[in-house]
Amino acid sequence: MQLRTRKFIGIWATLAWMAIYSLVMMAIGGAFIVGRGAIFELPFYALAGVLWVPVEMWIIRWMSKPDL
Repeated sequence: MQLRTRKFIGIWATLAWMAIYSLVMMAIGGAFIVGRGAIFELPFYALAGVLWVPVEMWIIRWMSKPDL
């Protein structure tokens, strides 16, 4: 697969991942976390704020591979 094609797919994968991830985290936060106090909310928001990074790093690494 050419670099240009991988980047095109990677951009759409990034957009889809971020949309799905944010909706899932909002649903989890709204159902279980919000209203329980700062002791629950702060760790949840901190964790939810960084859990998307490993998947996004994998997508970027995949789409940046050189052509063979």
